Amino acid sequence: MLEIRNLSIKVNHKYIIKDLSLTLNKGDKLAIIGEEGNGKSTLFKVILGICSFAEVEGTINLKRNKIGYLEQTMQEQYLNQTGFEYLFQNEEDYYNKINLFYKFINQLQLNDDLLDRKINTLSGGEKVKIRILKLLLEENDILLLDEPTNDLDIETLRWLENFMNTIDKPIMYVSHDETLLSKTANQILHLEQIKHKTECKHTLLKIDYDTYVERRLNALKKQTQVAKSEKRKFQKQQEKLNQVMQKVEHQQNTISRSDPHGARLLKKKMHALKSQERKLDKTELTETPDVEESIYFFFEDVAIPKSKNILHLVIPELKVGEKVLSEKIELEVIGNTHLCIVGKNGVGKSTLMKEIYKNLQERTDIKVGYMPQNYEDILHDDEQVLEFIAPSNNKEDITKARKYLGNMNITRDEMEGKIKDLSNGTKAKLILIKLVLDQCNVLVLDEPTRNVSPLSNPVIRKVLKEYQGTIISVSHDRKYIMEVIDCLYQLTENGLEKYNIDTL
Repeated sequence: MLEIRNLSIKVNHKYIIKDLSLTLNKGDKLAIIGEEGNGKSTLFKVILGICSFAEVEGTINLKRNKIGYLEQTMQEQYLNQTGFEYLFQNEEDYYNKINLFYKFINQLQLNDDLLDRKINTLSGGEKVKIRILKLLLEENDILLLDEPTNDLDIETLRWLENFMNTIDKPIMYVSHDETLLSKTANQILHLEQIKHKTECKHTLLKIDYDTYVERRLNALKKQTQVAKSEKRKFQKQQEKLNQVMQKVEHQQNTISRSDPHGARLLKKKMHALKSQERKLDKTELTETPDVEESIYFFFEDVAIPKSKNILHLVIPELKVGEKVLSEKIELEVIGNTHLCIVGKNGVGKSTLMKEIYKNLQERTDIKVGYMPQNYEDILHDDEQVLEFIAPSNNKEDITKARKYLGNMNITRDEMEGKIKDLSNGTKAKLILIKLVLDQCNVLVLDEPTRNVSPLSNPVIRKVLKEYQGTIISVSHDRKYIMEVIDCLYQLTENGLEKYNIDTL
């Protein structure tokens, strides 16, 4: 239903995809994975013919299929529309699709009052849901989904997994949610930038995500072991040959002129050794795997006593404007608790996180770091990356910042550029590095893993699991909750309730 042949894409005269060929058929669920900036979203735009900034070679055959496209973020032109204006062209369109509309809003757990509400009044999760609803009402043949899980609550994530598994239409999608990848993908396209981001590489396999990750790690481990073994053997052969050659050379330099026969024998022996050396130089060794380097970072000196009082919060009414989202919220946090809050979309989780940060940021006995859901709350487009990371402009601080940014696979050009030129995933890494450099011992994190590659997320989870400070977070990333969190709450309209992690 979709055929791509020998597709190559250049951005700023650099290949991000080269000679890609694939066919997407009925029932295929192709997950595209890779680090930030490797061309996942660009590939979608090229397929749709809406990419104006890339040089493209190759052929894309849509075979007259109608494609539904879910972008990472909603275009600003729709934000001031009502739900009705966004979903339907007119009343006739509404009545033609009314049965489908009520079928899907029930599945998505949306209220029909959203038809009268402006899109910009909806929560992040509700915006994602209404965009998915629009795709379903359009009855497309093929779906391209760019980060469909962002901001979705756990119930809707489960619905999305079931929907993707039961629909027979082909789906090509980008996601950082490893649980979704594990439960839905039957094909994997892995886009990489190797050799210090100077060359592109892609891997396309018709297997599920967990099998791909396991096979990849095993293959890399095996190839690394073989490469090391061959290198050790080669070095020993070289050393032995060099020792023999040095011995023969010494004998040649010390042999008496009265022994021409011995000199001829030594010359013949050196000739044979030189021949061995040339053969050895031509030996083809197994190369160490050339893959995109994994990220690396850690917190130091952030431990907090387990008995320390971190937060005592009482909010009679949690409101946005005049609208009451939740009532009678009480929360106490002590020591190095790793806490997470879940809840339905629109219930006020991000609003609560802002209140928690506001409550903590004036404290002088702790150092609080904040990662908001909307990075623009703390990042400014025209600010330089290094200016944000090392505002002191101190040479030592800048050197340290560059080191940590490099460990996060942030390139020199990105380091020396402006924040507006970074992808959302790179912005997330930037904020994490800021929290590290500021030596924050209390972290207030709103969806910390949502924009980061599924191949980098295990590293982030491991670092946060081992973090000796306090974590107060919102997340619907089930792997994050299972691996990092020891205290889980659900926010409802009636306040916070303890939630059993094992029921996820």
